Amino acid sequence: MLEELDYEEFLKQKFDALIDARSPLEFSHSHLKNALNFYALNNEQHQEVGTLYKKNQAQSKAKGAQYICANMARHIPLFTSEFRIGAKVGIYCARGGLRSKSIAVILSELGYRVTRLKGGFKAYRTYLNEFFAKPLNCELLVLCGNTGCGKTELLELLKPSINLEKMANHLGSSFGDILGEQPSQKTFDEALFHSMQTKLAFIESESRKIGTVILPLKLYEALQNGFKIHCFASKEKRIERIEKLYKSKMNEENFYRSLTKISPYISLNLRLDLEEAFKKEQWQRLISMLLDYYDKTYKRSSQVDYELLTDDILRAKEELMALYEEKFKALKSS
Repeated sequence: MLEELDYEEFLKQKFDALIDARSPLEFSHSHLKNALNFYALNNEQHQEVGTLYKKNQAQSKAKGAQYICANMARHIPLFTSEFRIGAKVGIYCARGGLRSKSIAVILSELGYRVTRLKGGFKAYRTYLNEFFAKPLNCELLVLCGNTGCGKTELLELLKPSINLEKMANHLGSSFGDILGEQPSQKTFDEALFHSMQTKLAFIESESRKIGTVILPLKLYEALQNGFKIHCFASKEKRIERIEKLYKSKMNEENFYRSLTKISPYISLNLRLDLEEAFKKEQWQRLISMLLDYYDKTYKRSSQVDYELLTDDILRAKEELMALYEEKFKALKSS
């Protein structure tokens, strides 16, 4: 069986397997959640066939069919060993063209129930862009407060939550790029879209840009207008949390790169003190000085709806979940 659905209907399906038929390079850049890359053409073949298509479409299709048959000969044993005949399979390629159609026909003939994404990955991106251009259908409980107040830890414990820094693989501050490579904007958008499929969620207040990724404007506006929860903790607890988070990941290269970012805004003496503390591995002294700097730059929101002490993170979590239940009941009854 073979059918084709637009993305909104495609999204509702419960597939046993979701196939991305694009090249490995396209797949690595961005793909649908839980998709598996059973490519029709590998990277080199995709480039070759695309170049040939501009010169001779008939030869291009013939060459593409030759490569697809050879690739499917390798894919089929792997696929059939993992997914039983008769399983429900979703499939897409770049624009809903021959790559997904070719694989879909083969799998359908084998007895799989196959659904293609109409318009392919491009249609999905259009759907996401339209989704993020509309006002949010999700109320936000926004965690605010100074660095080290446990907001990230709380988001790991709270459900449902939207953890922007985790999705961006960045800790948000000038010293936040210590986690490695960030995802592409498309990959970030994909994760963000799925996390927003709820009526009420916890989220941390952020700048519009987190490292190299950018928040959709409607989400950023919703952050400014959400229910503001001001988190606060003792300086000792904040230093403890930051040391635990940064110490194992901070090296000389990313320390000095990050220090360069804030150097125009700090005195020469402070910079020298920070460098000395880092060289001597005086982590608590280093963090204390940085907190003094960041606390001066932090602007507390003029709108604070709830105050939360976070020295005891588990107690703070229980308090927030009680607040969530209260807000959710009010949302359902409105």
